[in-house]
Amino acid sequence: MCGIAGIAALAPVTPATVAAMTATMVHRGPDGHGLWSSPDGRVVLGHRRLAIIDTSAAGAQPMASADGTRVLCFNGEIYNYREVAARLTAEGATFSGHSDTEVLLAAYGRWGEDCLAELNGMFAFALWDGVRNRLFCARDRFGEKPFLFATPPGAFVFASEYKALLTVAEIGDDVDPSLLARFLVTSADGLDDRRQSVFPAISQLLPGECLTLDLDSMVPAIRRYWTLRPGAPLAGSETEVFARFGEVLEDSVRLRLRSDVPVGSCLSGGLDSSAIVCLARKLRGDGDYHVFTGRFPGSEADEWPYAEQVVAATGATAHVVTPDPARLVAELPHFIWHNELPVGSSSQYAQYCVFRLAAEHSVTVLLDGQGADEILGGYEQYFMPYLAARRAAGLDVREEEEAIRARYPAALFSRAMTVKRAMPVWLKRILADLGGRGSDVALGLAAGLDISAAAHAAPPDLDALRQALHRDSFHTHLPTLLRYGDRNSMAHSREVRLPFCDHRVAELAFTLPPHLLMGETQTKRLMRESLRGILPEAIRCRWNKRGFRPPQEQWLAGPMLPAMRETLESPEFAGRGLWRVKWWRSVLDRFESGETGLAWVLWRPFVTEAWFRHFLAPLRATPRLSWRKDAA
Repeated sequence: MCGIAGIAALAPVTPATVAAMTATMVHRGPDGHGLWSSPDGRVVLGHRRLAIIDTSAAGAQPMASADGTRVLCFNGEIYNYREVAARLTAEGATFSGHSDTEVLLAAYGRWGEDCLAELNGMFAFALWDGVRNRLFCARDRFGEKPFLFATPPGAFVFASEYKALLTVAEIGDDVDPSLLARFLVTSADGLDDRRQSVFPAISQLLPGECLTLDLDSMVPAIRRYWTLRPGAPLAGSETEVFARFGEVLEDSVRLRLRSDVPVGSCLSGGLDSSAIVCLARKLRGDGDYHVFTGRFPGSEADEWPYAEQVVAATGATAHVVTPDPARLVAELPHFIWHNELPVGSSSQYAQYCVFRLAAEHSVTVLLDGQGADEILGGYEQYFMPYLAARRAAGLDVREEEEAIRARYPAALFSRAMTVKRAMPVWLKRILADLGGRGSDVALGLAAGLDISAAAHAAPPDLDALRQALHRDSFHTHLPTLLRYGDRNSMAHSREVRLPFCDHRVAELAFTLPPHLLMGETQTKRLMRESLRGILPEAIRCRWNKRGFRPPQEQWLAGPMLPAMRETLESPEFAGRGLWRVKWWRSVLDRFESGETGLAWVLWRPFVTEAWFRHFLAPLRATPRLSWRKDAA
């Protein structure tokens, strides 16, 4: 796990600029750093190292092939590097160390761009190919690792983080107000699901994409190397399907336990993280295994009683942190600086605290359960497309619908809610202004901003349930959550690994009919059934999903309230041109009068203004360097 940066250009590049880029990302790689320049000086690669596999100097980057014709800078992990190395060795390759970086470099040397099909991992990398005079870049299938780039005249500049790119003088820092507004309306939409970022000058490789840059023409060519395409339905009985899924998930955990530094887990007490901890304990035996939990004592959001059951069942060593709202206010500049974009709720600060706890106990690698909800059907709202898929198959779902309503009362929208969701924003705004009500963030945004949600195409042969899962896995919820996880873990130089974001897990799940995913009135039925005898029954049969959500209402009513009021009453807020200031101040008044649910609405302007203050303002105040050597 590392930070990467680099510049390829038509003219010689100043290495000092790339060094400055990597210096902004020391948190991503405190264990070492390196720079490499091509013989003609037109390509410079930079790297910050967090040593995980082969912590010796043999794993240092940028790494060159034995003949010097290829050089790699790589962020992430290739989990199946041992298996890939065995294949390469059988075909005549030799290795001087045992790092996955060296294996990736050799795999490209042997198979070229087709090497991507052989990799099971999370990664973003850039590889200089001196023989073909090109730069080859790629991002993993789910987009766990970021790959951001810009194309100022005559150059191609890439990095793991926005702040690194924005140290380069030729890259603008203007903000697209419509993309920012889309995030404010729907935090899982607008910032992570398209090529252009919130900065018009900065783009990103999307999950499952690679890029080839011809160094003569400097024209980047992007293609998709992986798309989730369900194959033929898995043969066998339900019992056999559940067993097969259990095998795939267990193997995913097995691969992600590979490390030359300590490995532990995040543990919320929910089904997903509990499953990972139980499988890790099964695979590792009786050795010490550390788990890290965020608590909210005295709140319904506190899941420690469930996490404690997993700790008791596995014998793991538990560490607990209680995120504190006063500390959030104090640490807001640091938190925002590392997250780089506004975040959807205070949940992300709680996650940040859990990773810091792991750092305090010197556990470098953390397994976590992210991805299961989107891939396997873990949210109650998926019951609506589930029932639609069943009806489309000609099935009578009336009894099943009643069972769902009994177990998950909020899963199925009422007619009134459907009408409300379909109401245009301009009409909601009129009604809200007339009645002094409303809680839609869109009501507080300046008129004229484009807040329309993007259309997300899914493979046409999927049923309604899998259309919804595909959308949330590859376009909305999960990409945003993966960004949070990357930035919050890297802020503390921790590596987070996600067994559910193994392409084999998704490829298997998406071949299955709806009733194997969410039948028998169960979210994530596939996982629940496959883990019988592995998970404690109280966890396996826990139906009430809470999510990792701090008591934001209490936080805002307490230590955060003065900071919130200062934000909404500041001249900067009034002059931003983004907000309907009077409406937001009335929302704050309503919150203080007892409408506690408005805390989740008020978070959006608070965190966005914090982003302007603590991320954009410091960057704009810092002198920048040109990429051009003749300008140095």
